[in-house]
Amino acid sequence: MYKILIRPILFLFDPETAHHFSFWAIRIFSSLGLGFLFRKTFVLNDPKLERELFGLKFKNPVGLAAGFDKDAKLYNEFSDFGFGFVEIGTVTPKPQPGNPRKRLFRLVQDKAIINRMGFNNKGVFEAAEQLKKKHRVLIGGNIGKNKVTPNADAIKDYLICFEALFEHVDYFVVNVSSPNTPGLRELQDKEPLTNLLKKLKSQNTKLSKKLKLKEKPILLKIAPDLTDDQLMDIIDIVKVTNIDGIIATNTTIERKDLKTHLILTEEKGGLSGKPLSKRSTEVIRFLSEKSNKAFPIIGVGGIHSAEDALEKLNAGADLVQLYTGFIYEGPALIKKINKAILDRMQ
Repeated sequence: MYKILIRPILFLFDPETAHHFSFWAIRIFSSLGLGFLFRKTFVLNDPKLERELFGLKFKNPVGLAAGFDKDAKLYNEFSDFGFGFVEIGTVTPKPQPGNPRKRLFRLVQDKAIINRMGFNNKGVFEAAEQLKKKHRVLIGGNIGKNKVTPNADAIKDYLICFEALFEHVDYFVVNVSSPNTPGLRELQDKEPLTNLLKKLKSQNTKLSKKLKLKEKPILLKIAPDLTDDQLMDIIDIVKVTNIDGIIATNTTIERKDLKTHLILTEEKGGLSGKPLSKRSTEVIRFLSEKSNKAFPIIGVGGIHSAEDALEKLNAGADLVQLYTGFIYEGPALIKKINKAILDRMQ
């Protein structure tokens, strides 16, 4: 039904307009008490799907990637579609509008999206307020820095976000890999990244003691455009800082072998979707093999089918996340992936 009826209607509109309309529609349906229809249709409950990673129990290995529910508005509603976890954000200390519109582009022939949103969000304190509702699903908090904050002061922004969300999320994701905030990817270099993660680990311990709560898992989201040498640096950084895992990968700045018209493919921003699938899986396999499976990996990038998800799991991912595939394939994809995982276990 989604691909035959709903998607064609949504794709008549500007992608950002369609996104806001979708949020409105999901909220309306849920407020009318119709969430049970979504659960009955899309949720697959089976103890065999449960995964335990970094001290957390995930209902199933399929999550919603950051960028979709930036301001933590509908995380419970998204659990009705069968997601085992939802990652909110990226949030920044201060609200910011992001880059000027138009900033989101569909590459339909490639089953891809180019975005240069620029961390548009209402700020971490608004997200924290939204997250005070009871959670029906595990929540990840994806944190970043404000555009106006120089890299020399970036740590302060991450620490502000970390403290504001500490009592409200189950794990953290440090986003230094978005291509849409000028200079942000420079923080992926070994020295500044090591320093940032060590400061967050220290803050984790302090807040844990102060609030009498368990320390929160900290993961790092990396770009698919890193070289093998840079990926080896990432492995060293995980070992030195003792963070809990990696999310591989964010969007890419590459534009290889695309079918869509050149006018669209030359738009600036990060490319996500099917064209990213192969590279994302390569990064997962590299990290898993070169580290000897030393840390958990969440695989994201170009998952449009159950087979795509299984490829990432076979390459070394422990969990997977959807974003662009969710837009193109609809919520039925979540159940298909979980069913394929169960079938593989037979």
